[in-house]
Amino acid sequence: MAHIVIVGAGLGGMSAAYELRGTLGPDHRITVIGDGERFSFTPSNPWLAVGWRKPDQTCLPAAEYLSKKNIDFLPRPVTEIRAAEKTVLTDAGQKIGYDYLLICTGPKLAFEEVPGLGPHPGHTQSVCTAPHATAAWGAYQDFLAHPGPIVIGAAQGASCFGPAYEFAMILDADLRKRKLRDKVPMTFVTSEPYIGHMGLGGVGDSKGLMESEMRQRHIKWVTNAKIADVRAGEMSVIQHDEDGNPKKDYVLPFSYAMVLPAFKGVPAVAAVEGLCNPRGFVLVDKHQRSPKYPEIFAAGVCVAIPPVEVTPIPTGAPKTGFMIESMVTTIVRNIQADLAGKPADFEGTWNAVCLADMGDTGVAFVALPQIPPRNVTWAKTGKWVHLAKVAFEKYFLYKMRNGTSEPVYEKYILGMLGIERLKEAKPSTSSNPTSTPT
Repeated sequence: MAHIVIVGAGLGGMSAAYELRGTLGPDHRITVIGDGERFSFTPSNPWLAVGWRKPDQTCLPAAEYLSKKNIDFLPRPVTEIRAAEKTVLTDAGQKIGYDYLLICTGPKLAFEEVPGLGPHPGHTQSVCTAPHATAAWGAYQDFLAHPGPIVIGAAQGASCFGPAYEFAMILDADLRKRKLRDKVPMTFVTSEPYIGHMGLGGVGDSKGLMESEMRQRHIKWVTNAKIADVRAGEMSVIQHDEDGNPKKDYVLPFSYAMVLPAFKGVPAVAAVEGLCNPRGFVLVDKHQRSPKYPEIFAAGVCVAIPPVEVTPIPTGAPKTGFMIESMVTTIVRNIQADLAGKPADFEGTWNAVCLADMGDTGVAFVALPQIPPRNVTWAKTGKWVHLAKVAFEKYFLYKMRNGTSEPVYEKYILGMLGIERLKEAKPSTSSNPTSTPT
């Protein structure tokens, strides 16, 4: 009997636990270690931050549902990974051995890289976690009593731009419903070289599409932006030209601000010698496996993926739900093969599929594969995207409550978008170079 340990109880970690149990059956031990008691559906955080959802609607007690599938759960942060010993340690002094380790931690939020960025002790809100989004809702309620300028955006080095766009559009929609939009100037600040870049080099006509949405909603923007610092009610921003030279300085006043930070690897993972790149992201081959530690796999935001292209201000490549799902399936199939003494040579499809809500409408982006040149590049807008994201939220939470290992994106989302289903993982027919991270 093998013991498989999963570090992280988010979208990747919970999905991996259920898929492992469904694939391997009851004969192997599975343990999930999460930093806290609850699973949170991260894509709902922008709604949570404007009060369109409550925490109990988007979060659930992980132990209760994992136990129904005979999966152990430890609600403690991991403080150390001893890869040579095949053990992990928690902050409570627990020492857990493993035969296979899945790292699905998500990122460390690098607010400290910009002075004054982030909540407590910074001056900006965040929608990166459910607690952050809940705090953002509290700040938003105070703002509604005294409306003023809003600044939304993504800092230099950010790789997750979708939620920033979503939150700007959702705020616009919410303020219009409250008849307050005319009292609130809005500015979008981003390290992207142009609106709609998304860390993907653009997807279809995403530039024109997103610029049109911003103009229609009277949202000004500053691209190629580096945030110098943030003070109470004021943000200093330096816009750069296409060669990366400072071009224009802005001092943007705000009564409310939400800025997504750059990501790093979590300390316990980043500290393992030879496991990660300099930013702390896990190096993996095409099988989601560490080249140095073959019993360690990784999925999700913690994985090292190179930027799609060089930009004047650093941007990273996003890891969307479709990609995470593909990574998880690849890992599960490779562990299954390894346990059976067969070649663990399945490969995932690193594709980008994103449903971005805009409050009363939405945008769907599809880039297959994520890194150009692509077989499919597609972007569409419509109210149906908003409805699709609501349906996706409800189904994914249903899946988490029922321990279903069904691949949601591959089975439903591509079909809904009218795109032919893609095989999630396949046996390798070539060599497997390590990801080249930055």
